[in-house]
Amino acid sequence: MPKLKLLFFVFFVLLTGFSIAQKKENRLSGIEEEIQNLLKVYKAVGLSVAVVENNQIIYSKGFGYRDLENKLPVTVNTIFPIGSITKSFTASLLGILETQNKVSIKQKPSFYIPKLQFYNEKMDNQITIGDLLCHRSGIGNADGTYVLFPTDKREDLMERLKYIKPNGAINDSWIYSNLGYIIAGTIVEKVSNQSWENNIQEKIFNPLHMNLSGTNNDAMFETNNFSFGYGLSQGKATKVLFEQLKNENPVGGINSTSNNLANYMMTWLNNGTFEQKEILSKQFVQEATSMKVIDNGFPPEETDPGVYTFGYGYGWKVNSLKGHYKVHHGGNISGFSSQMVLFPTDKVGIVILTNQNSSILPYIVCDIITNRMLGLPQTKWDKYPVKVTEINQFSRDIKGINNDKKPTHQLIDYCGKYHIPGYGTIEIVKQDDKLAVIYPRDTFQLEHQYYDIFVMKPSKEISQYMNPEFYLYFTLDYEGNISAVKINLQDDPVEFIKQTKD
Repeated sequence: MPKLKLLFFVFFVLLTGFSIAQKKENRLSGIEEEIQNLLKVYKAVGLSVAVVENNQIIYSKGFGYRDLENKLPVTVNTIFPIGSITKSFTASLLGILETQNKVSIKQKPSFYIPKLQFYNEKMDNQITIGDLLCHRSGIGNADGTYVLFPTDKREDLMERLKYIKPNGAINDSWIYSNLGYIIAGTIVEKVSNQSWENNIQEKIFNPLHMNLSGTNNDAMFETNNFSFGYGLSQGKATKVLFEQLKNENPVGGINSTSNNLANYMMTWLNNGTFEQKEILSKQFVQEATSMKVIDNGFPPEETDPGVYTFGYGYGWKVNSLKGHYKVHHGGNISGFSSQMVLFPTDKVGIVILTNQNSSILPYIVCDIITNRMLGLPQTKWDKYPVKVTEINQFSRDIKGINNDKKPTHQLIDYCGKYHIPGYGTIEIVKQDDKLAVIYPRDTFQLEHQYYDIFVMKPSKEISQYMNPEFYLYFTLDYEGNISAVKINLQDDPVEFIKQTKD
């Protein structure tokens, strides 16, 4: 090739490469201003974002503050609790163990946890590990059994399952179940003979160079770049307590950064391979990101515009978005909301981490970036109402007895211990002229509503992991004595039986 032509060729390549890079940059041009405006509209404190495409990070940036009081900024290496995005990590561990022929996702959980027994024989015979991972086991919401009655070991929770009434039919319903993922995490531990936490570190964090990620809040607090959590109280950003997870770590216990999670996204987008090393098998990635069950979706105008299918795989939600295959999951935990989205056929991944409690802000930012990256029409988010749930705050002002609809008995008659297998024992006590309920983990005041119905109120500052305002319905026996209390811990209230004194 003549020298002149060679120089022209090099110049052409450089110019073309510059144009491609410029095109990528142009897709997100002005995104900082949009995000900053949304932070103001949502009164959010901080946010971190990473965008990957074709095995590289093409955009990452921190916004706002990780510590509002001291004005410490969020960076791409700021650590956030990621909540239920953790579920895909738990599913990944089972995928890795299956590749090693140590477990089968089609097998029954009791094959690996001999003491495990479900509520009825049908559940014992039909529920598989895969059913747990895609929320079609029928177990549904039974969070109270481990949140209010935690155990020293996850395996100890398995002994309660035979008493937990299902909330739906096996394989014929989609009901989100955190308890199902605790079972899945316990299977990981039994098969591998080491903790779920160690498995995450050795099998995912280490090979993916996720050196800032962890499963322990105390370790996170020892770093110099973690975010506090915040929530809105009367429209003002307020610091909230961290949730100290224990039994439920496989459900939502990971802390990470947007840059660390970029490596995780690239692994999934590259059929389980990271830096030319197989972390997850291609077969598992395809299984996990394919629709196993139809979930409870809503019409497009009520959710993501342009989404017409709603499904769940193994630790991932699966949708069709305006002709693009979308795999995603959100996370909500005390003081934090997050969203991770993958577009496998487009080789694009987006993660948004925020330190705002119970907020749709991560979903909005993700939608804006998605439309830019995929060349889709922009959503006019200004026509949608701001959605941020106000935090639960304890109050010393507990209302007294409703004198128009007084309790049927003296307050002392409600006192005593109440028990139900599958959950545990609570105690109702009298404190001054009011009642309180004591759980193994927390104590709540009881505010009288009417007749024999009370509602739980926090007696001190608590995390935002759950809304503790459960109703208590006291019931009478045939002789007119207080005999039980029903608490709406599941779809059907759970009945605790009053224990006779020894």
